[in-house]
Amino acid sequence: MPDLLTRIFRRRPDEGLSCRELVELVSDYLEGALARAEHSRFEAHIGGCDHCAAYLRQMRETLVLLGTLPADALSREAEDELRVAFRDWKAETAR
Repeated sequence: MPDLLTRIFRRRPDEGLSCRELVELVSDYLEGALARAEHSRFEAHIGGCDHCAAYLRQMRETLVLLGTLPADALSREAEDELRVAFRDWKAETAR
């Protein structure tokens, strides 16, 4: 039996978009920056994947909550740490 991550991130052939691909596209989706075809694939996937639909709801809630923080709420050190963490994550996912 496949482990949880394998089941979550497997490609869903019936919808053409894997859970991992959805996670990578969620920011563009929320910003309205997806091409029409990708937008359709994204919505088809969340229509059939409860886990990704929940993830999308969580991301929307996170944006609502963070949108209320003032721009200077994050220290320079914390901002630098987040940049490094994101850069490392991005490099890891590119492999």
